[in-house]
Amino acid sequence: MERRAFIGLLTGGLLAAPLAAGAQQRPKVHRIGALGNLVQTAPQVAPSWKGFMDGMREHGYSEGRNFVMEYRAAEGKPERSAAFAGELVALKVDLLVAAGSVNVRAAKQATNTIPIVFVYVIDPILGGFIESYARPGGNITGVAFGAGIEIVGKHLELLKEALPRASRVAVLSDPLNPPAESLRKETQAAAARLGMTLQFHEVMEPGELESVFAAMTRARSSALLVLPHPFALLHTGQIADLATKSRLPAIYPFREAVEVGGLMAYAANAPDMYRRAAAYVDKIFKGAKPGDLPVEQPTQFELIINLKTAKALGLTIPPSLLARADQVIE
Repeated sequence: MERRAFIGLLTGGLLAAPLAAGAQQRPKVHRIGALGNLVQTAPQVAPSWKGFMDGMREHGYSEGRNFVMEYRAAEGKPERSAAFAGELVALKVDLLVAAGSVNVRAAKQATNTIPIVFVYVIDPILGGFIESYARPGGNITGVAFGAGIEIVGKHLELLKEALPRASRVAVLSDPLNPPAESLRKETQAAAARLGMTLQFHEVMEPGELESVFAAMTRARSSALLVLPHPFALLHTGQIADLATKSRLPAIYPFREAVEVGGLMAYAANAPDMYRRAAAYVDKIFKGAKPGDLPVEQPTQFELIINLKTAKALGLTIPPSLLARADQVIE
């Protein structure tokens, strides 16, 4: 080889080496599609999604440096969920995080290849999302909302303990919620054990709420059970306000309801569920297959009681129940 050609080859190699090293050091920027329900400008502003962002930081991720979020808010509407899921898939996101059964169903229908991590799903087997908790299968895994549909029985037990004389209970449900029929059957079975009579009221639009609560008053309901569904979470403030105005002691499946004036809630810690979802994202980005990652279920639940609301309703909460509460708002 001629000396001039050898020097050129050597020099070119030396110049290319730092460039190659620099390229290797530049981290991959993962694109995460987040399909939620609450309208907001960014996921960081909601307590639940803040839990997710905290979890990502715990696993060494920094937004803008090695991951970016594409957030869409479907407001619990199936048609919006389907459209947004398709939009996120078209953006070629690396992974989808879907909150709630409606959004998970839309994500699963939109793709069978992009990994999906779910949160806030009351029963992922019943919803047809996974094969089993131990081996979910396919491209999906995540953190279930609670202990399954059986949690509504616990809600009724707590309502009975707080209001021993409550026998006629109004139940607020959303027929568009995928597990709606199973929740109805489970609630009826629990009510039969407790000697309660249930009055189901379906609601799909916020404009229907006032007439629904008027119907509860006419039916002389003595208490209210709010079933877990996206509509109830989206409009929890309006529901809690109407329950107080209608003098209906109510129990909710989300702590947010008690924070805005609801009487009681029994639920898993939502920000913690989202934080744990970030651990799944980390494992998948490091090569794990979603279908091989066991689905988690919360093991700790919080009982939150709002004594200000109890006072407004003229109620005295039994000391035994207050003693078991994880948080009492005074």
